[in-house]
Amino acid sequence: MKENEARSEKAEVRMQNAEDDRNEAIQENRVIHAWAKHFSRSHDQVNKTYESDAELVAHPAFPGHFLAITIDTVAEEISQGLYLEPETVGWVTVMASLSDLAAVGAEPLGLVVSASVPAEKPEAEINRIASGMEQACVEAGVHILGGDVNSTKETSFSACSVGLVPRQRKLTRMGCLPGDIVYATGPLGIGNALGLVRLAGLPDVLFPETSYRPEARIPEGEFIAGYARSCMDSSDGLVATLDTMARLNGVGFAVECDWQKLLAPEVLSLCEATKTPKWLMTAGPHGEFELIFAVPPDHEAGYMAAARKHGFAPVRLGRVQERQALTYHLGSGVAKDVDGAFLRNLLSEVGGDMKRYLQEFFAYGKRLGLD
Repeated sequence: MKENEARSEKAEVRMQNAEDDRNEAIQENRVIHAWAKHFSRSHDQVNKTYESDAELVAHPAFPGHFLAITIDTVAEEISQGLYLEPETVGWVTVMASLSDLAAVGAEPLGLVVSASVPAEKPEAEINRIASGMEQACVEAGVHILGGDVNSTKETSFSACSVGLVPRQRKLTRMGCLPGDIVYATGPLGIGNALGLVRLAGLPDVLFPETSYRPEARIPEGEFIAGYARSCMDSSDGLVATLDTMARLNGVGFAVECDWQKLLAPEVLSLCEATKTPKWLMTAGPHGEFELIFAVPPDHEAGYMAAARKHGFAPVRLGRVQERQALTYHLGSGVAKDVDGAFLRNLLSEVGGDMKRYLQEFFAYGKRLGLD
């Protein structure tokens, strides 16, 4: 008996080491690990590092529930000139944090925010940012409960959201299996569309910033938790999302590239007007807040029927596959493996040079034949 237990423990260690190696291939994960290794772990925390969009904590004050906690910061988007409208900054600050709660099927309790702005920032601009935050809260049915303000050289905004998750329907990034059907809660691409317009210096009329108002899929997340094995939001784009889930679960994904279904109409229009390859709208790092989730095949029919009854319109993306690769199945019948690590590490590899980054991104697609 002890020999079997020892064998099982060794196998578990080997699996954990393999998962660690897969995760450490990503630059962002190495940065996270460099911080996380210094911190002791709470015995009440349910999820491990990387395993969940929000941190899940068991506490006697919430019998039958996990406390879900998450924090997000909007800073790079501001410094890189991605968001020019103050309302966008406020909206995304709130929705980005709430989206992490949605991805674990949580019911939000509220948010606290931290505003760091230069002393000379005009009051009118601050008012517009705050208005964007409130608009997002009204849309999501939540409230900002308090927060902190700081006078700084650079502008940034952070939001910490808390919520509750019924223990019997815990939903994380873990658990998807080969054969599972993969869905998104809606069409993709609006984040990368805005990113392309800003980075390439294209006219705003091709994709107005007001078209970028992604919503945290809170009702959908609570609903999905009754059907899905695993879930993650698409805030970093589809490729980064699927690549993360693949590394955590030791699986791969086969994406059915029916762009008319996968991409939002305004994204398709941008691609047509600028001759931009449509795959780029799923591969860039500036996503939206749709939920990407895997449903067991025997639950698919029941899920789809119930989703339609609730007014949800999920988009089928493809399947989980045993082979550990992210495979794009193109309309031509050709299948191409996309290197998630290369695309996710590219910005770091080019030293943050946005012009070179965009050039390398396009060049990768051409080499792979994704044009």
